[in-house]
Amino acid sequence: MLSFTSITSKTLFSSPSILTTLKHLSYHALISPPSPSPQPSSQPQPLVKQLCSIITQSQFERTHKPNSTQNSDIDLNSLTHDQAINVVATLAHEAGSMAALGFLNWSTGYSKFRHFMRIYIVSASCLIGNGNLERARDVMEMMVRNFGEIGRLKEAVGMVIEMGNQGLDPSTSVLNCVLRTAWESGLGEYAEKVFDEMSERGVGADCGSFRAMVVGYCRLGLVAEADRWMSGMVERKFVVDHATCTLVISKFCEKGLVSRAIWFLYRMMEMGFQPNVINFTSLVNGLCKRGSVKQAFEMLEEMVRRGWKPNVYTHTAMIDGLCKKGWTEKAFRLFLKLVRSENYKPNVWTYTSMISGYCREAKLNRAEMLLSRMKEQGLVPNVNTYTTLIDGHSKAGSFERAYELLDMMETEGLTPNICTYNSLIDGLLKRCRVEEGCELLREAISRGLRPDKVTYTILLSASCKQGGTKEGLVYLCQMIKLGRQIDIHLYNSLIAAFCKRKEMKESERLFEESLSLGLVPTKETFTSMICGYCRERNLSAAFRYFHLMSKHGCQPDSIAYGALISGLCKDSKLDEAHQLYDTLIDKGLSPCEVTRLTLAYEYCKREDTPSAMMVLERLEKKLWIRTVNTLVRKLCSEGKVGVAYLFFNKLLDRDPNADRVTLAGFLTVCYENDKYTLAADVSERIQKGSGRIIRLLAQQSQAVCA
Repeated sequence: MLSFTSITSKTLFSSPSILTTLKHLSYHALISPPSPSPQPSSQPQPLVKQLCSIITQSQFERTHKPNSTQNSDIDLNSLTHDQAINVVATLAHEAGSMAALGFLNWSTGYSKFRHFMRIYIVSASCLIGNGNLERARDVMEMMVRNFGEIGRLKEAVGMVIEMGNQGLDPSTSVLNCVLRTAWESGLGEYAEKVFDEMSERGVGADCGSFRAMVVGYCRLGLVAEADRWMSGMVERKFVVDHATCTLVISKFCEKGLVSRAIWFLYRMMEMGFQPNVINFTSLVNGLCKRGSVKQAFEMLEEMVRRGWKPNVYTHTAMIDGLCKKGWTEKAFRLFLKLVRSENYKPNVWTYTSMISGYCREAKLNRAEMLLSRMKEQGLVPNVNTYTTLIDGHSKAGSFERAYELLDMMETEGLTPNICTYNSLIDGLLKRCRVEEGCELLREAISRGLRPDKVTYTILLSASCKQGGTKEGLVYLCQMIKLGRQIDIHLYNSLIAAFCKRKEMKESERLFEESLSLGLVPTKETFTSMICGYCRERNLSAAFRYFHLMSKHGCQPDSIAYGALISGLCKDSKLDEAHQLYDTLIDKGLSPCEVTRLTLAYEYCKREDTPSAMMVLERLEKKLWIRTVNTLVRKLCSEGKVGVAYLFFNKLLDRDPNADRVTLAGFLTVCYENDKYTLAADVSERIQKGSGRIIRLLAQQSQAVCA
């Protein structure tokens, strides 16, 4: 067995202050009574003797806590540390382990003895001497908990291990106590080291040990680490309790790991775990937040099959999920089912979810109706309820009602938070009511509210959209200075604004700055850079960012492809543009109308109509008709009557019902350029087509009558 000195040299007890303390407080120094204090067998001092007599009598009366001392003439505050140690030793020798343990429990309730290590060590040693190892381990657990309160956990754990060298091997219960206390003290890494150290010493970890690690990491939000320990539980067939299961599911769902949470639940069920309504509700809520409403309904059915009835929280999660998917009417049907239920009624959160759904769809009358209904039912709207309604009215531009709701909040004793003000400020700035928005922000600050990340994002985005890139940079600097969380979306707004102004050096600087901060560029980041360089006719730089997208796990969208195709067309690189266009189609993307039209028109300018036809042939019928109509109009505006005639004929082949605007434009340009023959030919085709349609309709009508 390792000596105490070698143990303290390990990383487990590497803290200098703890190492120094432990070297000076060896086991023998702690357990030995101070000279000239008498041994337990010697005649104790009068105070010690009197106290031992009282406690012995209390023990005789089968009471573990000597309450009678509170009524004696003994001044307990006058009891010294050395006398307390002598009391423990005397009681263990004369009255037995339970009397000594009773005194320890009582004395450590006072700060004078609570963090006095020698009293724990002497008590444990006496219990070991009496052969009561389990109670001695209870003393070690008490010491660990009490020393953890004042940040001296490592010192206590060191003494637990030293006691192992003296014959009191740590038990699984002691290990679990250390792990729980370590996590309560915020010492997660230390908990891992203790676990490994104890395992090396032969202390067997049980379900409680793994549960302590899983719960600790979950509470810190470190789900990857929690998953590692959770896998260890599954391997050892350890089944969790309901509270731990709910915590794991909720934390994994918060991080978007819903599938992993489902896997964990089903593995636990395979091992005999019986989930309750709270476990299922946590999973339903996680699925709804992810947008997997169909899967949430399947989980709901599984819940019912197992004999559990959904409660108001389960229904509220489903209603919220449906509303966020835009399925408000389905959500309302579920809401009505809850209203008619005799067991569960909608609560404040249920109403707020429903109000939020209607606000998203700008159905503000229905949202207001629910607010009134809510009050009629005796429910009190909270800050979130009013903020949701204020946000809906602000988005709709009905600021008068938004201000009324703000006043109503304060009348009802509710204090608007920064989210409430953010909703109003965002709506005002989007309608260019900048002064009013700024005044509202000043009001929020004067009331002690601090602008958060959302506030700065609103201000920055509004500035960028109005061309105020310098103001946007100022807001970004303020956020960094105040320690607000910065994300890539803020940089995207600034990068897009500078790209539109063709200030690519500044855009490049911001892009590099975002990378240096550890932010991950999104598809929008790269698309802005590509479009910006294409505007500058710098295709090499645009393609550099295009190829960089895949390295960062982003797939180019039709906008990125379209910008490059337009850039190549401007540089007369039609073959490369056509190749990129085919790649876009092959990837299942739909080119926007500008991209379709640009490439086809450039071929028409070169009088290469077969290539223009090839570009359009890969489109679906509706897109083909729409694009050809636009192309014919553009060719007519450019006076290219011959090419326009070819495409118009192709259009009539697919759709005899010619677009009126396209036809009018074509006939006008034909007459202006003395192309009467072309105009007559097209008119004749349209008349014939119309005649066929009329005859077909007549035949269908006769068939119906027959």
